[in-house]
Amino acid sequence: MRIAIYGSRRQYHAFDTVSEFLQILSGRGDSVVMHCKLYNHLLESIPEALSVVDTVTDTPDFSADLAVSLGGDGTFLRTALWVGDKEIPIVGVNTGHLGYLSALSIGQLPQLMQLIADDSLRIERRSLLEVVEPVLPREVGVYALNEVAITKEESASMIEARVSIGNMPLAEYRADGLILSTPTGSTAYNLSVGGPIVQPTLDVCVISPVAAHSLSMRPLVIDGSVPVTIVPESRARHVRIALDGRSALLDVGTPVVLACAPFKVLVMQAAGHTFADVIRQKLHWGES
Repeated sequence: MRIAIYGSRRQYHAFDTVSEFLQILSGRGDSVVMHCKLYNHLLESIPEALSVVDTVTDTPDFSADLAVSLGGDGTFLRTALWVGDKEIPIVGVNTGHLGYLSALSIGQLPQLMQLIADDSLRIERRSLLEVVEPVLPREVGVYALNEVAITKEESASMIEARVSIGNMPLAEYRADGLILSTPTGSTAYNLSVGGPIVQPTLDVCVISPVAAHSLSMRPLVIDGSVPVTIVPESRARHVRIALDGRSALLDVGTPVVLACAPFKVLVMQAAGHTFADVIRQKLHWGES
């Protein structure tokens, strides 16, 4: 089996576990492709464990049967961007805090291959958003697993965003910003501005204003298969567009066309783990 590994460089407490995992892969005869930032970081600490790595790259030009994300949810988002449209299953190994997207803790990493052999992990297909227009800088990309946010550039000026769903004009939002969230991202930026939590496998999107200037402007759940066009205006010259935190400036009046990406992100989860479990464990629902 060929394993692609992406990770946060802040893995000091996990070096021994990562080394054990790499040695297990070597003993099985597996091969590893590793993102260059993680490889260079580990090379300083556990060089003897890296003999199993036969490819080091920061581009998506690789093949693999499985991708491993070492870190938190931010690392998982970057792993999904690295994997791109290859639809390789990604297993998140949490070394951070909440870890909504993680299937395993770092202590479970050495058992990963056995868990796969025992069918203890399943695959969920998650939708992404694609920025169809305008053309964005390469480092920003065009895909977002959590959300696309359009926010004001200056703290003093709100934006006015004309929104259409397909060919149907919806509304003009006056707010500090506007978020279009996937179901996966409903527990991220969307949740922090009062948007609804959405079961992550549904084919919907959520439009949520940031600090709306009218109490009647509420978050809205829409069909995820229909393109959304947002035309932002402001007294400032620019607005900011952010895809899972990767951002660029846009001239005001630039139409932003968003659609469901033509591929899915395959997220591995524990076979018996449900979305309700995530809500209870991560958000502490039902605790006194």
